[in-house]
Amino acid sequence: MSALREQGSAPNTPGGIIRARTDGADQLVAADEPLAGLQVRNGGALPGPVAVPALLSLVRRVRRTGQPAARTILTVDEGRTVTARAQVTPDGDGTAIELSQWRRSDETAPEPPVPEALLHHLAEAEILLDEAQRVISAEVRAPDLAHFAAALEEGRGQYWTDLVKIERVSHLMTARKGPLHWRLLDDAPFSVEGSPRSWRARLVPRVQGGFSLLAIPASIDALPMNSEPQAEESSSPGWNRLLGRDLAPALRQPITRIIANAETIRTRLAGPLADEYAGYAQDIAEAGRHLMSLIEDLADLEAVEAPGFAPAPDHIDLADCARRAAGILSVRAQERSITLRTPESGARVPAIGEFRRVLQVLLNLVTNAIRYSPEGSVVTLETGENAQGAWIAVKDEGQGLTAEQAIRVFDKFERLGRSGDGGTGLGLYISRHLARAMGGDLVVTSAPGEGARFLLSLRADRGA
Repeated sequence: MSALREQGSAPNTPGGIIRARTDGADQLVAADEPLAGLQVRNGGALPGPVAVPALLSLVRRVRRTGQPAARTILTVDEGRTVTARAQVTPDGDGTAIELSQWRRSDETAPEPPVPEALLHHLAEAEILLDEAQRVISAEVRAPDLAHFAAALEEGRGQYWTDLVKIERVSHLMTARKGPLHWRLLDDAPFSVEGSPRSWRARLVPRVQGGFSLLAIPASIDALPMNSEPQAEESSSPGWNRLLGRDLAPALRQPITRIIANAETIRTRLAGPLADEYAGYAQDIAEAGRHLMSLIEDLADLEAVEAPGFAPAPDHIDLADCARRAAGILSVRAQERSITLRTPESGARVPAIGEFRRVLQVLLNLVTNAIRYSPEGSVVTLETGENAQGAWIAVKDEGQGLTAEQAIRVFDKFERLGRSGDGGTGLGLYISRHLARAMGGDLVVTSAPGEGARFLLSLRADRGA
């Protein structure tokens, strides 16, 4: 057990209270010792962006909500664990910080993980990959990544590692086709044509399959101001608010690490392992994915049931959405010898909807179709347009639904008597809420023994 000792306070910190201030850009503009020294030793400056991830996360929350907050933070200073109680309150455009109970361990400690939400905030490009690490789509925000953005757009379906120069493991990739296991590439330094900066790749597994590849600059001179996804606020108290908004962010990262470590063991990246233990590791990873799926569904449930919830409308192409969803889940379909049939590459069906939410609905529908279809069957994604609007349908060759089941399938927590299938009973309920919030609907037509056809309808983009 690590021994913690109380550190002496600097003369300008009476009573052991360490005070600091940040401005409206989350820059640390003033700080007492020992926080000022820690800021510099962690690669920051004074003034400069807050260099302690846990403290930065708390500062940003207070600045965004306008409400004071307190939490015990954990960081590392020259290889030693540092803990402190942080109290952050709004102060003009920025915040006022008070740290107490500052303690520094006598023993060497590993670097604490950076919160996933902070990684997304610091990333200047986010690339959606399928399970084989092929490019599905990309959102690039940095001006010096314009050439990279064009390469990603042109290189859809290619391995992301073919579009960058991986500096740490390039020699390991010359004798193989495709990228290395994602654990070997996570946090790998890379460079891209057209950018003078060095970058690091952070790979975050997605519950639906595939990965989010976050391009994070090796050195951070300024914090991006508009890249943090804004959580939909819920004014209604209750269990779903507690689980969805408050606990989901805290649970997401440790569960992701459990899954990642189990995958490292299962794939024998850490060394030789008997088959039965590799099987145990696979069971742990699958259980972690199931728990993560439940957490994600609960967070989405809170969002869609919040008063005033409204997705951001955009001009999208449903045929393109179908191809991307199939690309993300292609490996999972191949594992069960299921063919995913999508619209032809030239097909285009313009519609109005939020791309992220439409893709979320499609991933849920296709995942269900793969899960409940017999091996060797076909799952078809069809698109079209009629007088009512644009539509996309997912049709499977499973056992189908009775008329009574077709009504109940969209109910909250409804699983139609299934157990042990990895489902939460929330996916279709959330998907229908999303469809209707975007001005469309989600319906099913089915008959026993004839499969099911789920149809998502949206407003057609007549001006496209």
